[in-house]
Amino acid sequence: MIKTKEKFIISDAVKQEIDRWCLKYPKENKRSVVIPALLFVQKQNNGWLSDAAMEALSTYLDLPPIMIYEVATFYDMYNLSPIGKHKISVCVNVSCFLNGSDAIVDCLKKRLGIGLDETTPDGLFTLKGVECMAACGGAPMCQIDDEAYHEYLTPEKMLALVDQLAGESAS
Repeated sequence: MIKTKEKFIISDAVKQEIDRWCLKYPKENKRSVVIPALLFVQKQNNGWLSDAAMEALSTYLDLPPIMIYEVATFYDMYNLSPIGKHKISVCVNVSCFLNGSDAIVDCLKKRLGIGLDETTPDGLFTLKGVECMAACGGAPMCQIDDEAYHEYLTPEKMLALVDQLAGESAS
């Protein structure tokens, strides 16, 4: 994490959520709150964690910045750069790969004109390849916008989802 001149102020609502989580753990175990706290800060910051946002959380929790950065860079659920309106996370782990996730990724790259960890020029889609999302029985699968799981994907089903999202965004 690089010290930045940019400032990020954690909102009062996010501070209240963090404080609520802090009550669940002994005071000396603030590190236990880092995972949910990063999610709250990321949501406040339009879906991504800037260096300034991580520094602000480090200060608020009174933890070394490296502890925040280690968590943010380890898990797939955190975005360290701005993302599109819709984030499509395709599982590329063994079960999904053996069931065709590579074809899903290929059709998305072709349709969207971007690679993994890239965002379309219009800012509508970000494509991510992620490790196991614990839905191996429905492989291949993806998650859209950190909410909806879509299983038993085929390239045709995946492209229909993309068209649906694009259509919703156009209205």
